[in-house]
This record gives sequence, C-alpha cells and structure tokens, in this order.
Amino acid sequence: MKKIKILPITITAALTAAILFGGWFAYRHYGVEQPLDRVANAVPGVQSAKVIMSTGSVKVDVKLAPDANLGDVYRQIKQNGAGEIGSKDLELAPTASGNARLDKAWSYALFDVAESMENHKYSGVRDAMDSLSKQFPGVTATTDMDDNNVYISMRDGNAAKFIVLPRQPATLGAWPNA
Repeated sequence: MKKIKILPITITAALTAAILFGGWFAYRHYGVEQPLDRVANAVPGVQSAKVIMSTGSVKVDVKLAPDANLGDVYRQIKQNGAGEIGSKDLELAPTASGNARLDKAWSYALFDVAESMENHKYSGVRDAMDSLSKQFPGVTATTDMDDNNVYISMRDGNAAKFIVLPRQPATLGAWPNA
C-alpha cells in the first residue's frame, strides 16, 4: 500500500483555492465593478462614482454636481449598467456639496416626508417640498419618482442636497380575528 504524502496534497489544495478565489475576485473587480464604475462616471451630473458589490445588491456612491437630475442619474446607471447589475438591487448613495441651510430645511420637512412615505401617499412628499421652498426663500426642491424610489433634490445657490427614499410596496394584512 502506498503512503499518501500530505505536503504535496496540501500545496495542491492551497494553490487550487488561491486560483479559484483569486479568479473570482479578479472577475468581480475587472469584469463587473470597473465597467459599472465607468458607466456611472459617464452619466451627466456625476462628478465621481464608486461601486460596492455585495451578495444581493450593488451600491453606487456618487458625488453629484449641484445641477444633477437625481432620478435620471439612477435610471441611466440602471439601464446602462444592466449587464453588470443583473438581478441585484441597485442602491444609489448620492452626496453633493451641501450647506447648513439645506440641512435645516430638510429637517423641517422630514416629519411630513416620513409620514407621506409611511402612508404611501407620495404626493405628500411633493407638497412638503413645495411648502419648504416657500418657508426657505432661495431653496428650490424638486421631486421625482419611479417604481423603486422617490428622489428629492434640494438646491440653494451652488449647494445641493440629494435624498433617495426607497418605496416599499403595500403589503396585504389580515386581521387576527378574520
């Protein structure tokens, strides 16, 4: 009977694992993340973008120009990067050069916006933003919506604040005594 040599088997297993996992990480970085970075950076209004992949989602951290259209940025990344995103959820994390006035204005509208989102009354978000523009002269706020998110863009001169609020589908509930 032949004696099994442990050292060659261990080295072979370690090399095989390194090649498999190394190949998987290389594919993920060069075949998925980098092309999606290029797609996101090519969208008008995007100053810089960084893609972070996870098991079920793709998060794109984007720095936007103050005049960017947030809804269009999301839709273009989703459409142009569909091959890389696949069936994963796309999450957009926008940042811009904001200011304290925009933060204060957002804090004033936050309660009304949260209530509207909770009750699935999305027109209340638009109404809250219209009211905000009247409360804070010079601050303009626009809203946009699609099947996935509600997009809020607030501007004050060269400063901007962008917010993405995920829409939750309505769920059917049952009464316990039904």
